[in-house]
Amino acid sequence: MKIVKRDGHIVDYDSNKIEVAIKKANKEVRGKEKATEEQIKEIIQYIEDLNKKRILVEDIQDIIEEKLMEFDKYQLAKKYITYRYTRELVRKANTTDQTIKELIEGENEYWNSENSNKNAQVITTQRDYLAGITSTDITRRFLLPTEIVEAHDAGIIHFHDADYFAQNALHNCELINLEDMLQNGTVINGVMIEKPHRFITAATIATQIILAVTSSSYGGATVSLTHLAPFVRSSYEKYYEKYEKRNIAKKDCEKYAWEDTKKEIADGVQTFNYQVNSMTNTNGQAPFLSVFMYLNETKEYKKELAMIIEEFLRQRILGFKNEKGVYITPAFPKLLYVLEEDTINEDGEYYYLTKLAAECTAKRLVPDYISEKVMLELKKNENGEGDCYPCMGCRSFLTPDRTMHLGNIAKAKNYEEGKGKYYGRFNQGVVTINLPDVALSSKKDMDKFWEIMDERLELCHKALQIRHKRLSGVTSDVAPILWQNGALARLEPGESIHELLHHGYSTISLGYAGLYECVKYMTGCSHTDNGEGKDFGLKVMQKLNDVCKKWKAEEDIDYSVYGTPIESTTYKFAKCLKERFGTVEGITDKSYITNSYHVPVFEEIDAFTKLKLESEFQRLSPGGAISYIETPNLQNNLDVILDVVKFIYENIMYAELNTKSDYCQKCGYTGEILIDDDLEWYCPNCGNRDHNSLNVARRTCGYIGTNFWNKGRTQEIKERVLHIDNKVADNK
Repeated sequence: MKIVKRDGHIVDYDSNKIEVAIKKANKEVRGKEKATEEQIKEIIQYIEDLNKKRILVEDIQDIIEEKLMEFDKYQLAKKYITYRYTRELVRKANTTDQTIKELIEGENEYWNSENSNKNAQVITTQRDYLAGITSTDITRRFLLPTEIVEAHDAGIIHFHDADYFAQNALHNCELINLEDMLQNGTVINGVMIEKPHRFITAATIATQIILAVTSSSYGGATVSLTHLAPFVRSSYEKYYEKYEKRNIAKKDCEKYAWEDTKKEIADGVQTFNYQVNSMTNTNGQAPFLSVFMYLNETKEYKKELAMIIEEFLRQRILGFKNEKGVYITPAFPKLLYVLEEDTINEDGEYYYLTKLAAECTAKRLVPDYISEKVMLELKKNENGEGDCYPCMGCRSFLTPDRTMHLGNIAKAKNYEEGKGKYYGRFNQGVVTINLPDVALSSKKDMDKFWEIMDERLELCHKALQIRHKRLSGVTSDVAPILWQNGALARLEPGESIHELLHHGYSTISLGYAGLYECVKYMTGCSHTDNGEGKDFGLKVMQKLNDVCKKWKAEEDIDYSVYGTPIESTTYKFAKCLKERFGTVEGITDKSYITNSYHVPVFEEIDAFTKLKLESEFQRLSPGGAISYIETPNLQNNLDVILDVVKFIYENIMYAELNTKSDYCQKCGYTGEILIDDDLEWYCPNCGNRDHNSLNVARRTCGYIGTNFWNKGRTQEIKERVLHIDNKVADNK
């Protein structure tokens, strides 16, 4: 017999627990009020004779109370009810002490592997986690209804970022309006920052803005290099003026001025990279930053922008030095490179940048590639025009702007009437549905599947509404850098951010995970089969979009379907599925579930087929999605990368290539650090297994992780198959 606990977890029946509970109550009464050994055994036998496969713990407690009263043990029954009530209070009491102790002593598996870009042993990270543990406890006990907490604990849904939820002023991720802040000035920590007049100054101020913004939110942030490009020209003009005053010929003035400007760009980019990787924000880590590289974002400063992009790529190819002075692959900033006609055609003016990007991909896993062509088709704004813009963080995309008819509701100083607005917009948060759990709960009954799906989606909806309401009372004073000084808005002191939560200005995300396992269980096929499995998978995705559309129409809140980057939750969901449904071959027999709509990592499929197939599902994941392919070391075969990049441009909005770029500090090995059958990392050259002396970089869920992973994610990484070889593919 299995016992279903209050949080949904399933454990084996243990009669000893019943005996212990009754005997504890027995100690509180005297004489005839005590239950005899025979009566206790009779109660236990009665429960066992029910022959239930599963029984709720609350039902067992009800039976005990009823049987005690049948034995005329009214005082004992009263004491047992009191004991039961006391236990309920203990469960609801502050439960943080043990978790905090384990965190500080380095014994808590969850916090040690919660985020592959956070080191839980470092003081700054521990401070963030200590606050997070407290926030999570407050969230669970006071802020969320019991049904949400129990569904979260059971892995039915996942309420993301509860460790930041207690503080009502924090949102998820954003596109920083860097242009407004640099061109029109800003205020950081009470200090007025005026418009800079040189590129290196602008680059430095940008990093200070990034640190301040990411300390006031908990997700990823993105800036565009386009917003730095005007300051390259300002620097050039100052250098030109310097040489002109020396009465040097115009041609030489131009030559020397450009030489000095290029040197300043190199210094400015280096400063930017050093700053964002060495600074620690209030979340206990370097800013989770993405950098957008889109030449068509400007006409006036395209030449200057190309120079900045080139320098960013060259410095990333070089890498950053670790503590041993060896160049390694850093996690951040994430680079987002837009493919467009001038960068994808071999005779294009800026094709040289794409070749440089391919070299960078082979060496350092970045940049990720956004297809301008596909994005303009998919992202139509209120005027029906296609827009191309970056993701926030690793994969979270805003929906196309539909606020143009409302005017400048954020009061941005760089607002352009009639033009889609993206910088300054943000995401309110995420709740994720566990799709394999819906499938397994239905026992392959298709009608039951859709019925349960509706119930679970409404549960997610309720949780998302709670997230929204938590932010709805916030005023601009809680984070002036965000709401008053240009990062997201220029509101007045004391002004509510309420309007920015509606009308499509910001999004809120219905996440999903495990589409493959869901489809496989219900149909017996993978969603990659171009048949029954694929059709069912697309129906599931369409269902998610349909409910978001309905909620959006009813509430004027921009709900959007989001392929969740479940780094640690993949392990949690897998464990919960196994507890609830046992081992189901091909479904719950792994320590992870598949991310979003992705082809499962172990499925043999070539790169081009994978990208083409996933592009169909990516279209139905408008609030966030990214596809990838696994590759061998392609540093000596950039033609293969360029083939893939050209395919991305024609077929899919957002994709990346996963290569391997590791280093062993003990023996100096460079290559791929491997994973053994016990899911432990080791150097294939010297056998080193010390995480502190292994530099490993792997794509986790759209971003690069460098601090190792939990067992579920590690198994997923180990089982990844290659999607392309070192030959130029001819099956595109």
